[in-house]
Amino acid sequence: MLDVPAIAEARPSDFDAVVEAGRPAIFRGLVADWPSVKTAAVSPEEFRSYLLRFDGPVAVEAYVAPPEAEGRFFYSPNMDGFNFERRYMRLGEATALMLAERSEPRPSGIYVGSAPIAQVLPGFEAENELQLVRGKPAHARIWLGNETTVAAHWDSSNNVACVIAGRRRFTLFPPNQIENLYVGPIDMTISGPPSSLVDVRKPDFEKFPRYREAMSNALVAELEPGDAIYVPALWWHHVEALSPLNALVNYWWEDAPPDAVPGTGLACIGHGLLTFSHLPRPQREAWRAFYDHYVFRLNGDPAEHIPEHARGALGKSSPSLRQSIRQFLVRVLSQR
Repeated sequence: MLDVPAIAEARPSDFDAVVEAGRPAIFRGLVADWPSVKTAAVSPEEFRSYLLRFDGPVAVEAYVAPPEAEGRFFYSPNMDGFNFERRYMRLGEATALMLAERSEPRPSGIYVGSAPIAQVLPGFEAENELQLVRGKPAHARIWLGNETTVAAHWDSSNNVACVIAGRRRFTLFPPNQIENLYVGPIDMTISGPPSSLVDVRKPDFEKFPRYREAMSNALVAELEPGDAIYVPALWWHHVEALSPLNALVNYWWEDAPPDAVPGTGLACIGHGLLTFSHLPRPQREAWRAFYDHYVFRLNGDPAEHIPEHARGALGKSSPSLRQSIRQFLVRVLSQR
């Protein structure tokens, strides 16, 4: 494993270069001057009091795992469910539970993920603003928990994650390591995208031998309060919260048209499974060539030889063209 490259003092031009390169990077001390970070440095109790200033009426979804889960939110042993339960509560109640578990020799795992700050902590963002994402369609979300672990997974959006309390360790894998990560089901997931079945903290190489190759391509980031990390879209990331109370604020955005429907990439994989996965290998390879040509455009513009007015769905992307493609898909799929 290699360390994620770190930038000590990030400027907007540095950030743009990192995003364009499509590789993870650490921004040391990026949000060290946030009031939330300074308050968390005093004590967990002071940090909770700071959050309660903004605690809105909207409940959050909290994951609660028993002590035997050791803070790892995952599937049940026979994979017919999960090793945690979901509870809805106010953020103040969730943080009170986290602090209470500090006195337990084997604490339960408590985790609140992806809570939209505008709804659950109105006013927080005005005091804790990330300048680097100004102008991007990014909205702040908060993640809170005690010593918890989230299995390696990917997101379809670019991500800047800022640590405001506690320490975190990110282990990242390039998208092409999917074959070595032993990914679980795509239609019964822990939270959104599919996750690796490998426990990165203590991998079972007899059960998952190809994971050694994934390890050789992994990057590791150790983050302190005030640090931030950029995780490109579709990069796998395993996240460990290493302190009794941890908090992170992240910003997702997609390099896609504003009328694009988020999260449909996985739906396309599902449709591909339905359409192609049962075909003989020669036909699957033929369809892969078609997709490489039309969708991924590995051979350049597939319609450059067609007059512009006659290119139809192969024309230059626009809101009206995307709408006509959606209507075409609705017509085709409704016939099945």
